[in-house]
Amino acid sequence: MVRAAVLSAPGESLRLAELDLPEPGPGQVRVRIAATGVCHSDLSLARGTLRQAMPVVLGHESAGTVVSVGEGVTSAAPGDRVVLCWAPPDGTCWYCLQGEPWLCETSSAAASAPYATLDGQDVYPGLSTGGFAEETVVSERAVLKVPDAVPLEHAALVGCAVLTGVGAVLNTAKVREGQSVLVVGLGGVGLSVVQGARLAGAGEVIVVDRAPEKLELAQSMGATQVLEAGGELAKQVRGLTGKRGADHAFDCVGLADTIRSSWSATRRGGTTTIVGIGGKEQQVSFSALELFHFARVIQGCVYGNTDPVTDIPEVLDYAAEGRLDLGALITGTVGLDGIDAAFADMSAGKGVRTVVVP
Repeated sequence: MVRAAVLSAPGESLRLAELDLPEPGPGQVRVRIAATGVCHSDLSLARGTLRQAMPVVLGHESAGTVVSVGEGVTSAAPGDRVVLCWAPPDGTCWYCLQGEPWLCETSSAAASAPYATLDGQDVYPGLSTGGFAEETVVSERAVLKVPDAVPLEHAALVGCAVLTGVGAVLNTAKVREGQSVLVVGLGGVGLSVVQGARLAGAGEVIVVDRAPEKLELAQSMGATQVLEAGGELAKQVRGLTGKRGADHAFDCVGLADTIRSSWSATRRGGTTTIVGIGGKEQQVSFSALELFHFARVIQGCVYGNTDPVTDIPEVLDYAAEGRLDLGALITGTVGLDGIDAAFADMSAGKGVRTVVVP
């Protein structure tokens, strides 16, 4: 039996419960959770914005220690320090064979399969992970080893926010040295975009948010210009970029207004990358003439367009070398009974990343 925070239906509060978690089957790994970041995707699942089978144990940005392994597992062993990947590619589907493992057809299959029981009722792992618990069972493809130099609380963030943000810069947008970058929204993903821009050698890095403390934190991570949200963004950005606009804009919010303003602040021929996950009711409009005239590229971004098998170890190496500051993203820690409060803080725009330590 393991303690977990269980969500029975969208919009309800989480409740602590004792789950019956079976031992790992063939190809599976059981992990004792050391830390799980509270991600905006968890909030979207809790509110029903994103679909998930219920009842569910949310939490997908996790790291921990392998407890036991199932038959045939060769890539992990008890005692291994690992980060969990919520979207492990199978390497065999059409998308994987096209070199697009972030779009793998089966990467989210485990989210729709029960992995534990509560009073005889099936329970599902949120985004295939179930990280808001003392322990979980996942596919061996979903665990990747963590260097000793990286604390597990820090490594947890690589499972989602950091990999997404850094990948958005290096893989999706392919920012080149000296190019100007605009980042709208400074949550865990947005601040990871800022750090990714620094890794890429970007020139001007302009950041936008409503919270002064987040703007200050972004400056410590490499931002060169800060703008408080609410101004005429396109005009402000052009004033900082030779009247052209940013070479690359990253919307890390996902609202129609922020997507549109990010696109308008991008130079002619530049690229706008949508990293934030918005709801289906968020509709963005462009005229046919402006699409022609500005010749901008607007593109989506799923999990930073990464191959977790190779990119997670690379990002962890960046952290071990001190080229990424993961600890600075953590602005609070809570136990399993503090997740609802962390959701409330996130909704209010407070803090960057709260980490759940079971």
